[in-house]
Amino acid sequence: MKAYLSRRYHFSASHRLHSEAFDEGQNQQVFGKCNNPHGHGHNYTVEVTFSGRVNPVTGMVCDLGALDAFARENLIDRFDHTNLNLLHCFENRVSTTENLSVEVYRIFAGFSAAHLERVHIEETSNNSFDYAGDAMPAEGTH
Repeated sequence: MKAYLSRRYHFSASHRLHSEAFDEGQNQQVFGKCNNPHGHGHNYTVEVTFSGRVNPVTGMVCDLGALDAFARENLIDRFDHTNLNLLHCFENRVSTTENLSVEVYRIFAGFSAAHLERVHIEETSNNSFDYAGDAMPAEGTH
């Protein structure tokens, strides 16, 4: 029996949307107020969804304590109260939440107790982002 487990985590971080490929005017045009030289912050909510067989003894897809410990060590301790632009993973990438979603997926793909299905990140009440790995639908399909 396959089941799905989703778990939410929260952290606060700042960032500045800025591309070295653009001059100041282009950065301002593309990123607007998010290009503020002093940056800005968000209270992010990360939801990870895993799938797996339900363990007949525990009745669970995976040990939530182990998942929480993994999230604390690899997500919260790394990202909470940081400037995303200063992290190695954004050294050559704009610190958009799309790129953050890819990085969070890469992190949780390392949790081997269940299969990672997707990452969902809420940046604001109006903006959320999903990433489910590199699998893209074939052209012409939705």
